[in-house]
Amino acid sequence: MGSKHSDNGTSAGAVAVDDPAQVRNVVLVGPSGAGKTTLTEALLAATGVLTRAGSVTEGTTVCDHDPAAVRQQRSVGLSVAPLHHGDIKINLIDTPGYVDFVGELRAGLRAADAALFVVNAFEGVDAATIALWEECALVGMPRAVVITRTDHHRANFGNEVIECQAAFGAGVVPLYVQEGDSLVGLLTSGENYPEERAALIEGIIAESEDETLMDRYLAGEEIDQDTLIADLETAVARGSFHPVMPVCAATGMGLTELLDGIARAFPSPLEHTVPDVTSVEGIPQPRMSVDPDGPLVAEVVRTAVDSYVGRVSLVRVFSGTLRPERPVHVSGHGMADRGHEDHDADERVAHVYSPLGATLREVPYCVAGDLCALTKLTTAETGDTVSAPEQPLLMAPWDMPEPLLPVAVVPRTRSDEDNLARNLNRLVASDPTLRLDRNAETHQMVLWCMGEAHADVVLARLRAGGAEIDTEPVRVALRETFAGSAKGHGRHVKQSGGHGQYAVCDIVVEPLPRGSGFEFVDKIVGGAIPNQFIPSVEKGVRAQLERGLHDHTPVVDVRVTLVDGKAHSVDSSDAAFQTAGAMALKEAANAGRTTLLEPLDEVAIRLPDEHMGTVLGDLSGRRGRVLGTEADEGGRTVIRAEVPSSELLRYAIELRAMTSGTGTFTRHFSRYDPIPEALAARAK
Repeated sequence: MGSKHSDNGTSAGAVAVDDPAQVRNVVLVGPSGAGKTTLTEALLAATGVLTRAGSVTEGTTVCDHDPAAVRQQRSVGLSVAPLHHGDIKINLIDTPGYVDFVGELRAGLRAADAALFVVNAFEGVDAATIALWEECALVGMPRAVVITRTDHHRANFGNEVIECQAAFGAGVVPLYVQEGDSLVGLLTSGENYPEERAALIEGIIAESEDETLMDRYLAGEEIDQDTLIADLETAVARGSFHPVMPVCAATGMGLTELLDGIARAFPSPLEHTVPDVTSVEGIPQPRMSVDPDGPLVAEVVRTAVDSYVGRVSLVRVFSGTLRPERPVHVSGHGMADRGHEDHDADERVAHVYSPLGATLREVPYCVAGDLCALTKLTTAETGDTVSAPEQPLLMAPWDMPEPLLPVAVVPRTRSDEDNLARNLNRLVASDPTLRLDRNAETHQMVLWCMGEAHADVVLARLRAGGAEIDTEPVRVALRETFAGSAKGHGRHVKQSGGHGQYAVCDIVVEPLPRGSGFEFVDKIVGGAIPNQFIPSVEKGVRAQLERGLHDHTPVVDVRVTLVDGKAHSVDSSDAAFQTAGAMALKEAANAGRTTLLEPLDEVAIRLPDEHMGTVLGDLSGRRGRVLGTEADEGGRTVIRAEVPSSELLRYAIELRAMTSGTGTFTRHFSRYDPIPEALAARAK
């Protein structure tokens, strides 16, 4: 976003809408290469927003304005392109189709009231397409299907409809059929297609609120078109009926029919349930309605940092009206684990804009149900709530995907450190799928990304911001423990004139079961060490355990028993006994045997059954231990296993390759376990 624009030119200004019923927020969903961005360009040109459609390959489209999108020739971020069809404003929300950018898709689903599912007319429905359909189904998003590139020599609209029905279910029904270079509407003039027309009408009537309609239709009564069109909108809004429309962006076939369908059959924001709202203290509030005169509740669905205007926040207004030169309250809670600390701040809206890709066009206001862009909200991050200062509110967040690919970055020079820190703060604020981990044990700065394509975009943005960086292998933080019982003697005696230092202690170190932590036992008898210095020994031992014995690896799961020692009436001190305790632990380690421990993660892998054998074999090669399997919906299986963290560093990429992009997994820390001796030798 920003003040720049692509060279295909714009010919229409922005107009504010007064009534939510005049708005349609439509997210374009589909696999990479299906033609979402090209379709958006064609619709913008057909409605006069653009003087001519841009090209993805030439990097001149409205939506793919990000340099990474131009370089990769695919969308890498959400973008909004509004147009008007009659008295209806349609906000087209173009989203990336590649799985690495599923966070942008989920943001688009949050901003939209319906999804237009874009399928290529000659490539079929693959597993990645089905996964995107499931993403929409999880949030109950109403969906229609548009089949693009129907001019291709291998295109077959009829076959593609059959494939969509097999993949998405029987609710997928054609609204139009293709005859050469034109379309036939099955509701208005489909007498030559009686079976297709009957299937469409029955599908619409099945969702009608008029329960007598089906009986009347089956009795032979002709249902008038106005009733069917009204019930078509009801059927789509309920999310179980999915009309199909063929479109060709190159020839313009079907563009007008598609716009008519969006305007007449897609739900308006008035039919979209507003997400739950609480006070900033977490007190539930009454359900909000989409009312321009109601309390202000809006949400930042995307944040971008533009070189011209700074931070740009794309906002969906759910209630109330956003106006320029007004104070607002910005709240962000519940994302501390992603590096977004809870924050609340009062700010001022200077201007309200209607975004057209990267171009910002000023409007006088933005009502409930519409989308707009705000600039220079310095604290606003993706997922934040914008509300009135006198009534600060907080919206329930949407589900963010977990980043699972770690990338360690290092600045090339000391002067790059400040640039890196500044750019990282901007990136984390704008991208909730990116997690920043400053690991105090490995001393690495690790960016957790969604996959290689996402990592490529993140690194490119860091470098574009002036930070010269390199990547390095990610290191896994290890632990160490004692393999058996060992004795240690610590003697810290210094007599060099003046006040000396004197402390002697004897300890026994024993291993404990995994996860037990540290125990300290005092078995001093006869006052060999005065009571006031016994905690000093424990403090010294604890400090040495945290510092580690070899390569700064912390020591865990041990019991240290203090059995004997000596003190001096003048020269003994707290500091002296701390030093003696640390020395005793190091001597015990030298006298005994220690073992390196590595972290184990428990993973849950969800995948189609046909890939089970490959993935199970791969887990064995990763030293994984399968805990069990369970059937999941959609003919899938969930494998639960424990796998060393070091074997999962690139698993996000490798699982995708093994399962043709259909496998997903989650992970969480389980425990530490001994490293096999051969690997431990290499680790040391």
